[in-house]
Amino acid sequence: MTDHSFPATRLASAVALALLSLPALAGDSFADALTGGKPSLDARYRYESVSEDNAKKAANASTLRLRFGYETGDFKGFGAMIEAEHLSTLGADNYNSASNGKTAYSIIADPEFTEINQGYLRYAGLPDTQLKYGRQRLILDNHRFIGNVGWRQNEQTFDAFTVVNKSLPATTITAGYIYNVNRVFSDHSKLPTATFANVGNAKMKSPILNISYKGWSAGEIVGYGYLLDYADFATSSTQTWGLRFKGDRALADGLKLLYTAEYASQSDYKNNPADYRVDYSFLEAGLAKGVHSVKLGYELLEGNGVKNFQTPLATLHAFNGWADLFLSTPVNGLEDVYLGVRTMARNGICKRPRPSPRTTWSASSTPPSMPKRPGSSIPTSSGSGPRQSSEPVHGGKTGAPHSGAPVMHLPYCGAATGTSPPPCQRRLFLMTHCCVLRNNGLCSLVHAWHASC
Repeated sequence: MTDHSFPATRLASAVALALLSLPALAGDSFADALTGGKPSLDARYRYESVSEDNAKKAANASTLRLRFGYETGDFKGFGAMIEAEHLSTLGADNYNSASNGKTAYSIIADPEFTEINQGYLRYAGLPDTQLKYGRQRLILDNHRFIGNVGWRQNEQTFDAFTVVNKSLPATTITAGYIYNVNRVFSDHSKLPTATFANVGNAKMKSPILNISYKGWSAGEIVGYGYLLDYADFATSSTQTWGLRFKGDRALADGLKLLYTAEYASQSDYKNNPADYRVDYSFLEAGLAKGVHSVKLGYELLEGNGVKNFQTPLATLHAFNGWADLFLSTPVNGLEDVYLGVRTMARNGICKRPRPSPRTTWSASSTPPSMPKRPGSSIPTSSGSGPRQSSEPVHGGKTGAPHSGAPVMHLPYCGAATGTSPPPCQRRLFLMTHCCVLRNNGLCSLVHAWHASC
């Protein structure tokens, strides 16, 4: 089978050659564009512990990620960006990274790696338009369909050609063609040994379109189409078309009404042998005053017992409870009712870059009456298929949860060189989800508390 990985050296060489070719077109200002750019440096320490109710050993991962990059200035509308990152394990790597061979442990998808995270050429010489070609970060709307999975140490980025146009009033059109997804498992997790669940590179031929209009006083409306055609996983190829509406309305005494509604339809695409259609629905309402808010939401991902609504390029950790219990939609679908509370308080200005703790606790419980797979704490679902998540399956089982697993991040405040230190902000989130496996009427409660600075 052909190796579809995109080596970091190949991408770095392409960007370097493109940069070297620019002086032929440039005058003296090329040096200014090259040297007057923006360097960036980021260091993040992360500790994660996973303990599952199965035969897997408890896993502990203490890792440090270094990320450094440089973005040039503009020359006749052209520019370039290169960003590399490296992850090291601190202490014993007693965990399964999905590529280190330690299958006796639960999965923590933070493998050791050295890769190009981003490397692209950009052109902004057309009115209200920016073009990018190469490896880049893509985040659309609320990450539900396309996101960067920033929760993990190895960010998900996309080898793609994208166009962002803002020529029409209050309208942003994002169109692109993705030819490879660099997933969190790194280049070390390759075909044919890796399943789609944990493969590091997903080769595809996938046009995407997202149109946002903010000219309506009631809120923003977005229409989108994501046509995912996988080279090696035909059963995962889908086309998704949808509409999203989000807005707010001022009430009395600084109080705001928040509301969001979304609907999408997903069906087979290209060489997918199945013939099906499933739907997605999302409703959310809430109240906000200043930095405080409370929201009540409902999300439905349909399934017909064989095929289900999937969002493989999403930042899945942000949805259906932060315990990663439902990274892949059960074949009969999933209903999620949740309540969220958020607050934020400023705490002065960072006088210098310094580490600031960010800790997340996740916990989940499954009703004792829910059937389980042998050796796993995960409910059994009828039917099976390749897992389509951008994030890991813990313990090799679809949707296996953390069990009260603490996770600590130490980000840098004001890490980008040449920028003013941002205000230090403390945030507190409380999310409670009731996720129902459709057709059995059982509710799995997933609670999450999140505090960060």
